[in-house]
Amino acid sequence: MKPQWNEYIALLRREVVPALGCTEPVTVALAAAHAARRLEGQPDAVQVLVSGNLLKNGMGVGVPGTGMTGLDIAAAVGAAGGNPALVLEVLRDLTPEQIAAGKRMLEEKRVSVGIAQTDELLLADVTVNAGGHTARCVIAREHGAVVLVERNGETVLRAPLPGEAAGDAEWPLTMERIHEFAVYAPFAEIAFILEAARMNEAIAGEGMSREWGMRVGRSMDEDIRQGLRADDMASFAIKMAAAASDARMDGIMLPVMSNSGSGNQGITATVPVVAFASRLGSDEEALARALIMSHLTAIHLKHHLGRLSALCGAILAATGSGCGIAMLMGGGMREIGFTVKNMVGNIAGMICDGAKNSCALKVASAVEAAIQAALLARRGTTVSGREGIVDDDLETSIRNLGRLGSSGMAETDKVILDIMVSKG
Repeated sequence: MKPQWNEYIALLRREVVPALGCTEPVTVALAAAHAARRLEGQPDAVQVLVSGNLLKNGMGVGVPGTGMTGLDIAAAVGAAGGNPALVLEVLRDLTPEQIAAGKRMLEEKRVSVGIAQTDELLLADVTVNAGGHTARCVIAREHGAVVLVERNGETVLRAPLPGEAAGDAEWPLTMERIHEFAVYAPFAEIAFILEAARMNEAIAGEGMSREWGMRVGRSMDEDIRQGLRADDMASFAIKMAAAASDARMDGIMLPVMSNSGSGNQGITATVPVVAFASRLGSDEEALARALIMSHLTAIHLKHHLGRLSALCGAILAATGSGCGIAMLMGGGMREIGFTVKNMVGNIAGMICDGAKNSCALKVASAVEAAIQAALLARRGTTVSGREGIVDDDLETSIRNLGRLGSSGMAETDKVILDIMVSKG
């Protein structure tokens, strides 16, 4: 096995991990849990400061086990009973008593949430008080990256911001390298990715079985039964991905396999590929290779965009799943490149206006576009480099998308947040 392939596997194991609940409120819960562990007794109060992007993504999404939405309840139950050792599954083992204690803190107005003065796009700064003592935890840049822990003002832990320790290390991925790895890596070395299929297929099934969120997936299923939609591969993939997002955004107590710190992106990079593999009769090895193609593509695109932005991350993950689907249908690097360009030339401007139930609609739209992109690519059709932000060079097209979503939509991000916080 090529030496650099070990680096790709390490990247996958770091970026494709289980997460319970939307990762923005979970980040706040994790910081609260870390802080609370430094004190004795139940917390008296919790003060939360977050970056504007984290506030935007955590305002309207369900917090698992609570039946409530928002960063305040996430902080409260994280402090009352979160297990920081579980990282993005920090709320997994909450007891009814701990949830009740968290809700009492909200009722008694002992939890505050404000916007931090920071240039970091992802930051959660949580201070917990108990018995006259205080503890503080700061998470920054990545959803599980603890960079500071203090107790009574004294530093207990300090770590470099993610990316600083790596210095100017060259980003290892290109689409050509991802494709080579997905095709030729020993199956035994990449079979672990099948756990993403098992986990995310399970939450899709739950999303189809009950009334979660906006019922986007279940509504599509009803449309199929009523003859309003065809029961084809595309509809199957779209409805299952949407159903998984329905359940996750509504706070289901089941983990998903995330991608780049996002559960919805993990769902979008996984479920459509699994759906196509199921209908095509693909074996486990073919599925694993397609999932590797999908998840690494999503990670590659996300690297050029950043963790949080005004551009919807479902676009990036769906681009990955489109590449995985193209691969399942017998496509090679040519078809995969065409799929990426078709996505960049189609829905590159979809905005992120926070995590919420309607994210299932965006997942459905992104997956539908990805399937169309892959089917066009299969026929040799692609957006040309003379059009819009697409370039003849594939990697330049990807960099253009990242530039659009990061620097190009910076003002859009501020306007979105202002609109959201002004609604009262």
